Amino acid sequence: MKFDEYKGKTVFITGAASGIGQAQAIAFLENGANVYALDLAERGMADIHKQYRENFCYKLGSVSNKEDVERAVAHAIQQFEGIDILLNTAGVLDGYAKTLDTNERLWDHIMNTNVKGTYFVTNAVLSHMLQKKSGTVVNMASIAGLVAGGGGAAYTASKHAIIGYTKQLDHDYCREGIRANAIAPGAIQTPMNKADFEGEGEMAKWVAQETPAGRWAQPEEVAKLTLYLASEAADYIHGAVVPIDGGWTVK
Repeated sequence: MKFDEYKGKTVFITGAASGIGQAQAIAFLENGANVYALDLAERGMADIHKQYRENFCYKLGSVSNKEDVERAVAHAIQQFEGIDILLNTAGVLDGYAKTLDTNERLWDHIMNTNVKGTYFVTNAVLSHMLQKKSGTVVNMASIAGLVAGGGGAAYTASKHAIIGYTKQLDHDYCREGIRANAIAPGAIQTPMNKADFEGEGEMAKWVAQETPAGRWAQPEEVAKLTLYLASEAADYIHGAVVPIDGGWTVK
C-alpha cells in the first residue's frame, strides 16, 4: 500500500521492537514518513535503524515511566520538528489469568503498561498536536476489548479501558483537529503469542479453526489497516474501533 501523503510526516510509535509495532514502523517508513520509536528492547529497533538511518530514531524506555515518555517525545520533536501521528501499540499479555489467579503485581503491570502507558504517551504528544490543531492517534485495542476470552481478567479489562479512552479522546478533541481511533486485532502471529505455536502448535491450530477466516493474520496486515486509518482517506472516521480478527467477533 502506498500513501504519498506520509512523506515528511512524523510518526511516534510505542512497541516498535517486534510484532505489530515493528510492522507499523516499517510500513510508515516505506511510505516516506519519519518514525520515532519507544520500546524497552533495542534489538528490533536497531535492525530497523540499519535500513532507515535518516528517517528512524528510537529511545529505550518504558511507556509506564512518565520520565521515559517525556524524554522520548521531547527528543522526537527535536529530531523531526513535530509529531503528526501517534501509534500507541505497546502492550503486554497476562497469560489468560482469571481474576482469582491475578495477583496485585500482575494487575498493576498490565494496567500500567496497557492503560497508563497509553495515557502517558498521549498526554505527552497531544499538547504539541493541539498547538498546530492537527494530529491523528491510533490506539491498539484487541478483540479482548470487545468480547471475553481474548485474554485474562487484567488484559481484558485493560483493552476495554483503551476503547473507552479512545472514544473519549476523540470526543474531547475532535473539534480541535485531533482524530482518534482504535484497532482491535484478533489472532495475529507475533512474538507475544509464540507460546501458542510451541510443540505441536495445538493451541495455534485451535485458534485458526475457531476463526471464521481459518487462519492467523500477520503483523503486516494490521500495519496496512493502520496506514489507512491514519490517512486523509479516513478523515471522517472518528472514535471508531476497527476489528481485524478474521471474523472472530461475528460469531
